[in-house]
Amino acid sequence: MNKLIGLTLMLVALSVQAEPDAQVQAVQMPAWLQRGESRVPLRVGSELHNGDTLVTGANARIYVHTADGSTVKLGENATLKLDGLSQQSAEQTLFSAVLNVAQGAFRFTTASLAKLKAREVTVRVAGATIGIRGTDVWGKDGSDQGVVCLIEGRISVTGPDSSDFVMDQPLSFYKMPKDASPLPIAAVDPEQLKKWAAETEIAQPAPQIGGVWKVDLLTLPNQSSALAAYDQWRAAGYDVRLLPVAKQDGWEYKLRVVQLPSRADAQKMAEQLKGMFGAENPSVSR
Repeated sequence: MNKLIGLTLMLVALSVQAEPDAQVQAVQMPAWLQRGESRVPLRVGSELHNGDTLVTGANARIYVHTADGSTVKLGENATLKLDGLSQQSAEQTLFSAVLNVAQGAFRFTTASLAKLKAREVTVRVAGATIGIRGTDVWGKDGSDQGVVCLIEGRISVTGPDSSDFVMDQPLSFYKMPKDASPLPIAAVDPEQLKKWAAETEIAQPAPQIGGVWKVDLLTLPNQSSALAAYDQWRAAGYDVRLLPVAKQDGWEYKLRVVQLPSRADAQKMAEQLKGMFGAENPSVSR
C-alpha cells in the first residue's frame, strides 16, 4: 500500500514537472521568437524558456498559457521578455515569472478555476513594477505614456517614481506620462476599457492549438524556389511549413499555414494573404 502511495505521488510530481512553464496557444501573425542569437517565426505549441523574447508586428496578437492556468496576451508592435520562469513544489506548486514588457500592450488573465493556484508573477511595464497573485490586469508601454488598468483582483505597484501602493478597486487605472509625474489612480470609463481590451484580443484568423485547417499559399516546381519562398515568408514573421509532394515526373513543393481552427478562419486567412509574396490563389483544406 505504501509503495502504491509513493508511486502515485511520484507520478503526480512528474505530471507537474511535465507541464511547460509557458506555451504559445495562438498567434495572429506576424510574430517572432527571439532566443539568443536566433530569431524565428513564433510557432503555436512552442514551449517558452527563460530569456525568450516575443515580438509582434503590425495587427498581430499572441496568447501564451502559463503553468498556473493564466493567459498572457500581447498586442501589436509589442515586445515581451520572459524571465524567472519556474515551478517550485512544496506543499503547493508555486509558479513564478517576471514579464518584461518593453513596448506595446499586454493582458494577464487568470481563469476562475486557477485563481486558487499559488503564483508570484511580476510585470514590468513603462517603468512600473506590478506584483500579481491572481487577477485580470491590462497594461501598455506606449510612445507617450504607460498605463496599468486593474480589471479584477488586486495588484501591488511600484511606480516609475518609486512610490509603492496597492490597486484593489476593479475597473481602475494608473497612468504614467513619459514627460510628467504619474497621475492618481482613477476609475476607467467602460468604453475606454473596451478599446484597451481590443488591443490584446485576437480578432483575425490565427493558428492555435487544436486547429486542423490549413491554407496552401503556393505550389512551387523546384526545391530552390520553394526554399527561397519559405525564407521570405518566415523572415516576415509567418510560421509557414514546406511540404514536398511526389509527382510522376519528380517533386513539387507546397508552402502552407497550418492549425487554423475552422474552415471560415482558413478562408479568411486565404483572402488576407492573397497576393502576398506571390500567393495568387491560396486554397484551404483540412
